[in-house]
Amino acid sequence: MSTSTRETLRDDIDAGVTRRGFIGSIVAAGTLGAGRSINAAVRQPAQAAASSGTSNAAALLGGTPVRRAPFPSWPVADAKEEDALVRVIRSGRWNRGDNVAAFESAYASLTGAKHCLATANGTSALITSLAALGIGPGDEVIVPPYTFVATINAVLLMRALPVFVDTDIDTFQIDSRKIESLITDKTKLILPVHLGGSAAALDGILDVGRRRGITVVEDACQAHLAEWRGRKVGTYGKTGCFSFQASKNLNSGEGGAILTDDDELVENCYRFHNNSRGRRNTGDDFSYRNTGANLRMTEFQAALLSAQMTRLEEQARTRDANAAHLTKLLSQIPGITPARMYAGCTRNAYHLYMFRYDASRFAGLPRAAFLKALASEGIPAQAGYTPLNKQPFLEDAFSASGFRTIYPKARLDQWRAQNECPQNDRLCTEAVWLVQTMLLGPRQDMEDIAEAVRKVQAAAPQLVKTTAVR
Repeated sequence: MSTSTRETLRDDIDAGVTRRGFIGSIVAAGTLGAGRSINAAVRQPAQAAASSGTSNAAALLGGTPVRRAPFPSWPVADAKEEDALVRVIRSGRWNRGDNVAAFESAYASLTGAKHCLATANGTSALITSLAALGIGPGDEVIVPPYTFVATINAVLLMRALPVFVDTDIDTFQIDSRKIESLITDKTKLILPVHLGGSAAALDGILDVGRRRGITVVEDACQAHLAEWRGRKVGTYGKTGCFSFQASKNLNSGEGGAILTDDDELVENCYRFHNNSRGRRNTGDDFSYRNTGANLRMTEFQAALLSAQMTRLEEQARTRDANAAHLTKLLSQIPGITPARMYAGCTRNAYHLYMFRYDASRFAGLPRAAFLKALASEGIPAQAGYTPLNKQPFLEDAFSASGFRTIYPKARLDQWRAQNECPQNDRLCTEAVWLVQTMLLGPRQDMEDIAEAVRKVQAAAPQLVKTTAVR
């Protein structure tokens, strides 16, 4: 910022301009560099705006928003990614090759796993794991109802039966205490999800698996660098599955990986993801031992991931610090309950920052109206998942001829009778999400989020009476 511009802005502040006018003068003066947010250049809290004559009412009621600046954008990329992609293009080798192998080695080292197999996406990692483990028709798989649909689709594609275990509403994770009661002689797999980047209760889950002779596969698609008792999640189960889809903390647009310490299993996974061809198959060897699919990662994805990994730990530390501060702030607001972590979760990846919203402490303001009011204050938030165990795609799958052949009507009727997850139903009416990019800015961003929540709470009695939130 030049000396003359700085003096102009100081004069504007002394003259008592509004936040909007102040920011406008910065933009007009061209003082925001490329990629910089207004948020990082200047701040004027709502309280200061009120003192200069601007209404501190909720933005939906005509007041000044807490913030107008966007939160950090995603993905973060620079010359590292550009150079990596150019090298792949010039190499002439675009399919699975040295870049994929290098990424697999680096990710295995980062997580402490013996083996890493890169795949086309996180769904591919799940499908490959289940197929390599022999999960198939007639088998039952324990799953959570609060997860992305890919977890369940992988089970259904194996023609196995997903059995839903209710959610621990305090943590948003599968309730490990309720797993054993739903195990039958057909249960072949427990598939916990480390939802939002926090760890599921692995001690209890692994204990049930050991005692009952049931394999555990970790869906860690949202949990890069998350830890359970100081060890990376994804390394406890028979396999651990990760996603590098565009929203993920480690991102290549699409991509996935399987971690395992099992030498034989990783080879089975390799064959399946490579259309039944093992590592030693030559180009003219068209002999096959198993079924499979093409679920390979490309050199482009791997090159991007290797570049993105250079920022992963630093970004994770920023999320750690901001999430801790935000939890402290939000915990002081009646009606806002941040998701609790289990004692064994020694690091949360914070792919999502999640909390529960109690409308009764906001004058009965519905959650949808709360989210709309937050958005008007410059704080984008989401309502999260709906009850997955009640989605119509399940009955569509069960009505297909293949499922009707595999599963007797009595078993499906029993499944329907026990398919009740009341805690999850409640969670799906109370949950609020903030995406991981919102934790990548300065500490003041967390203050803005908390200020906006407090501001909406103060205005809630008025908001419930207006059509602005409907």
